[in-house]
Amino acid sequence: MLATAALLWGCGYHFAGAGDALPSAAQTIYVQQFSNHTRITGINDEFMRYLKDEIALHRRLKVVDSPGEADLELSGFIRNFVTTPQNFNSVLEPTINNQTLEVSAELKDLHSNKTIWTTRNVGASQHTPIVAQTVVTTTPTFLQQNLRSNDIAQMTDLQTSQSMTVASNDVMMQNVAKNLYAEMAEGF
Repeated sequence: MLATAALLWGCGYHFAGAGDALPSAAQTIYVQQFSNHTRITGINDEFMRYLKDEIALHRRLKVVDSPGEADLELSGFIRNFVTTPQNFNSVLEPTINNQTLEVSAELKDLHSNKTIWTTRNVGASQHTPIVAQTVVTTTPTFLQQNLRSNDIAQMTDLQTSQSMTVASNDVMMQNVAKNLYAEMAEGF
């Protein structure tokens, strides 16, 4: 076991999200409100909650409320949020949508006033069943909701679509926040 640990240490292997690319002296981060370059009102506000939670989850940096308290500043914008029908029934009504969220971001060291990391496109996609017949009630996305298969069977297509879209958005935003943190912390 010690030999394996030494081998992994020696080859530069490290765990994702460890924050190896972040300045070692940095302990705090200010996350500036991301701007919204989409037509979806409030999507940037919703994403900010997921991003701050993801940074706090790793405990490498403490999220602070102002740039004056921070060693680092993360800023960016929501580039794109698209919902596209993917599957259709026999009368050409959509049954599954694909949702995609893309962000751009930049990390600045506030002590040197230099940009230390930037990305133009971090994103995630999520397939969303929008009618009861396409909902798979054993998926993790469905099981995390407060619904059961009997509930879906009694809901209208509109209710099903809204419920599943909210759940899919939740998973998608969590994934984008995870991807963004991993890229920032590891310097990808």
